[in-house]
Amino acid sequence: MTATATLPSVDTPRGVSVGRLLGAEVGWVLRRPRTLVMLGVFALVPVLISIGVAVADGTGQGLIGAVTGNGLMLPVVAITVSLALLLPLAVAMVAADAIAGEAAQGTLRGLLLAPVGRLRLVGMKAFGVLVVATLAVLALAVVGVVAGMVVVGRPEGQLVTLSGTTLGLSDALGRIALVVAWTIGQLAAVGAVALAVSALTEHPSVVIASVLGGLIVFGVLSAIPALEWLQPYLLTTGWTASADVLRDPMPTDGLLSSTLRAVCYLAVGAGLTVFRMLRRDA
Repeated sequence: MTATATLPSVDTPRGVSVGRLLGAEVGWVLRRPRTLVMLGVFALVPVLISIGVAVADGTGQGLIGAVTGNGLMLPVVAITVSLALLLPLAVAMVAADAIAGEAAQGTLRGLLLAPVGRLRLVGMKAFGVLVVATLAVLALAVVGVVAGMVVVGRPEGQLVTLSGTTLGLSDALGRIALVVAWTIGQLAAVGAVALAVSALTEHPSVVIASVLGGLIVFGVLSAIPALEWLQPYLLTTGWTASADVLRDPMPTDGLLSSTLRAVCYLAVGAGLTVFRMLRRDA
């Protein structure tokens, strides 16, 4: 009778659920003091605008001047103003830390060697950037609504549009929600491009400089009349379309064209990020 040797069982690593990975990424992003300070700044923007409008007492001009006595216009104005620079900067900072920052600290190698999968890793990082972008826009919108109603005040019709008509509270909040969703889409495109740059470098400052430099270049190009044919291809073209929700009836051409443009930038940025990460040495 021969004895059969039994080999000790070896535990194989179990796959980590996607929910757990995303939760860990979000927790890591939100634990950074820089992220919390950044979100606090966005919550402060509509408060400062509301105080400025209240102090000006109707003497302001332009879109901000229209907020006087029309508090529900404040969140849209705060988002429109912040989209010019502050919101893209916040997204660029998070994207810079997501990949380039990990590489600079030497922790990216461990993530690439972990049994997570590189596509999942890219998805985790993109989700973290999207969460911060969403929280930043929501901070502007929610605080804007509260500050607008408390500090600025509101007319009987709840919201007076730029066209002179009035909208009820539900319609006004619906249009604010539309601006929030549209803005998050624009920031998703910025984040995708920033992640692509982040995957190509080990220096987070390069990512921030590239995004801000790109915004400046796009702004200069859009201001040159001879290059008007180039404007449909610039991501920043149509970023003022958020103010269209303050008109009645609401024009949708600017919102739709800018959304389509953002989808194209999002696809290109995501494709470049995945291409680079799949071929990056561990």
